[in-house]
Amino acid sequence: MEIVIESRAGTRPFTCEPGEKILFAGLRAGLTLPYDCATGTCGMCKARVRSGTVDVIWPEAPALAKLQRDKGDILMCQSRATSNCVVRVPANVALSEAGPLPRYGSGRVHNVERLTDDVMHFELALAAPMTFNAGQFVVLTAPGINGARAYSMVNYALETSTLELVIKKKAGGGLSDWLFEADRTGLELGVFGPLGRATFRPGEDRDLLCIAGGSGIAGILSILEHATSAGHFQKHKGRVFFGVRSLRDGFYLDRFSRLVAQSQGALQVFLVLSHETVDVAVHPQFGNIQIATGFVHDVANAHLEADCSHVTSFVAGPPPMVDGAIRVLIGHGVPSTQIRYDKFG
Repeated sequence: MEIVIESRAGTRPFTCEPGEKILFAGLRAGLTLPYDCATGTCGMCKARVRSGTVDVIWPEAPALAKLQRDKGDILMCQSRATSNCVVRVPANVALSEAGPLPRYGSGRVHNVERLTDDVMHFELALAAPMTFNAGQFVVLTAPGINGARAYSMVNYALETSTLELVIKKKAGGGLSDWLFEADRTGLELGVFGPLGRATFRPGEDRDLLCIAGGSGIAGILSILEHATSAGHFQKHKGRVFFGVRSLRDGFYLDRFSRLVAQSQGALQVFLVLSHETVDVAVHPQFGNIQIATGFVHDVANAHLEADCSHVTSFVAGPPPMVDGAIRVLIGHGVPSTQIRYDKFG
């Protein structure tokens, strides 16, 4: 079927396969369609059907409640065309100049590891190699589970057959419940990606500032791995504020410690405890990781200099934390064009 996108930049046609999500078909075709989560929660891929018919995949998608469905509003990530369609998008839609383009694939679960009581690391052995930019994510689907879930890659490689992912158990979360309730080693998951625009670009001549909460740290680690391998910290500084509830909730600290050591002091990492006060200034096991107490964006605010216009900042975590961190960054002079994030909620 043919979909024609109308936007402020003109019209763009593309082909949508039977049963395919309109958003995914457009992204595969290289169009810069708007989205953040690509899973039905953020509402960024809102559009209006001008002609033709569509089928809603997940009627309970949280962001659907915000739409005027009687006027033809849809979420492109939750809509399948059942005829040729003309769809109006309130954005400038053009052909993407950035790669790689997302595609469909699959991967088998392996190397499952519980990092904390409610955080799990797992890997996907991909059926075909993937190229992605540090900071990007994929959308996963599991057999028998309604909807899909977005997960940022923890690892980075120019091309890889393995994706390292981290998941936090959430009450009522279909995919997280499914992964936590039994050993899923060897089972196949559907993969669509890579997606996301909150990416690291090695050629940028700027210091790095990262604020993350919980499992939002995944994409930050991928960015730091790329920055380290590209020699970014030979000339630039980096700071990471990683928020968790208590000292025992910190994870991937061995990786952070290694990156700090490799940077020879150019990278600082703060583990920020929101629900526990400890009487140490550095981690008892990883002496090059600093400890602070409070909400992570408040701690970042207290540590930042007045003028941070020289940094590129990456933010990831629960939506209220992301919003708070953005306010802090703007207050310290970080240009809005240098604040990068993908809201999954």
